[in-house]
Amino acid sequence: MSQNNTSGISSKQLEALQQKARAVAANAYAPYSHFRVGSALLLEDGNIVTGCNVENASYRLTTCAEQSAIAAAVALHGPALRVRAAVIANLNNASSQPCGACRQTLHEFSSATTEIFFPAQDGSLTRMTMHDLLPAAFRLNTDNA
Repeated sequence: MSQNNTSGISSKQLEALQQKARAVAANAYAPYSHFRVGSALLLEDGNIVTGCNVENASYRLTTCAEQSAIAAAVALHGPALRVRAAVIANLNNASSQPCGACRQTLHEFSSATTEIFFPAQDGSLTRMTMHDLLPAAFRLNTDNA
């Protein structure tokens, strides 16, 4: 694992998340790119929620695995959920960091120390904190909403 290899989740939890991310990637709807991605989220309450990418003929309307998993988590557990860790996997043996939109989406439900794991270029697993992955993230002030 590259980057800082200290992790707040156990190796058993990480392995389970990797297996779930790979398994859900098999359900991806990717007839155009054939790039099948899965994401497994470990929530602060211990629940695990998964999602996969869903492509669309209008490429702009494609939903990434991370966004799919966040949407499923909110639907199942409500908007107050917090993500402890996220694992991204793909069935194409390729590097796949979360895209910019997914980084911001994950950030919305994470803390700076939330751990994000994804395949690196060399096939190893990279671990980064949310802050490292998106250092200039922003949140809107909802106190006045």
